[in-house]
Amino acid sequence: MSRSAPTARPDEDRLWRLDLVYSIVLLVAAVSAVALAAADTGLFARGHGPGTAGFFIVFGLFAIATGFPHPVFGHVSFDRVAQVTSILVLGPVDAAWVNGLASLIYPWQRLRLGVSLRLVVTASLHNAGLMMFVILGSGLLYEYLGGAIPVTTLDLGAGLLLLALVTSMQVINDAGMMFMLYLRNMDPRQVFNRFTTVVEYVSGAAGIVLAVAFSSQTLSYFVLLVLVLAAGMLVIMKYALMRVRLEKLVDARTEELRIQAEEFERQATHDKLTGLPNRRHADSYLQQQVDLAQRKNRRGALALADIDHFKRINDGYSHAIGDQVLERVAQILSDGCRGTDFVARYGGEEFLLYFPDTGVDRAAQVCSELRKAVQQSDWTDIAPDFDVTISFGLAEIRNAKHSRSILDEADMRLYRAKRAGRNRVIAA
Repeated sequence: MSRSAPTARPDEDRLWRLDLVYSIVLLVAAVSAVALAAADTGLFARGHGPGTAGFFIVFGLFAIATGFPHPVFGHVSFDRVAQVTSILVLGPVDAAWVNGLASLIYPWQRLRLGVSLRLVVTASLHNAGLMMFVILGSGLLYEYLGGAIPVTTLDLGAGLLLLALVTSMQVINDAGMMFMLYLRNMDPRQVFNRFTTVVEYVSGAAGIVLAVAFSSQTLSYFVLLVLVLAAGMLVIMKYALMRVRLEKLVDARTEELRIQAEEFERQATHDKLTGLPNRRHADSYLQQQVDLAQRKNRRGALALADIDHFKRINDGYSHAIGDQVLERVAQILSDGCRGTDFVARYGGEEFLLYFPDTGVDRAAQVCSELRKAVQQSDWTDIAPDFDVTISFGLAEIRNAKHSRSILDEADMRLYRAKRAGRNRVIAA
């Protein structure tokens, strides 16, 4: 069994050109290797004629057709059965071109399924080239190690050599597919899947049984065995398709549960109205920053901000208008801070801002800009004479051991800003 090339990825035009070049080079190299090997042995060196080769081409096409989608990419087929059988009957050279031809022909039926011509061409060239290398390389290695062709009996020594044959086919096939995934900027480890690997080895074992039957049993017995095996392949294909569907359902449900868990976590740590971190999250974050400053001797500035006269807004206009004000102020504060700064809704109309690796003087400048942005924002969509201001109180971490002391210091300065007339920043 083997895997055909993936058929779709982002940046399709660029990746397709790269795939096409790789596939052409692979096929040309494979044909050259087979031609070089055939120069020494010739075609039909084992005494079999075109009729036997034709049978293996048809059998190879059937084995490819009885496949199923790979859990991650591409198509998994049972052609390992036909490949192993043909190696042990025809020999590596004839088996290589016979199965290469089947792999070259099969992808073209995808045109009727709506697959684009360029993807069909790439898959056809790639699969043919890779299969020829898999069969020729593993078959010649098997012969070099002393493997018998044809295989008529099985014993421990023959079994070990046949295991080496099937394993080398697996290694060469996976190496080729991993390289293609690398070219397509995908994770090469996606090649490996326990279920498909087990099926590949079972397919190899079935191919060995067929080869022994072809060489040592009557034609009628061999045909019956082929029919039984074909029925088994169809059953496994149905099971595999069902398994793939179930895996997709499980993956979809798992992803749905993951998204729900993330949403629950977000609801527990973020304010629903503004989308900012809530007080629980802010307290935890601030204590982490205090601890970090203690260990690393780092600076950090904290600001508490409070919308001025917010109760009047709720009482004079409505709580719905108050919510609009909170949302807009939260957006202004977030937009005016760096990506590394922390902005949270600390409760009611109060916000907490933290500026890591920043002194209180620089933080005061940022807060002054934020104060101006709130005051100068256009609020006339709420009411013609509507305006909003905000006050800030700041504190620096210094050598504090607990976030509470920093919060108390910033809160005290916020209170002073309110007492001094509001719409101002007090940092000392």
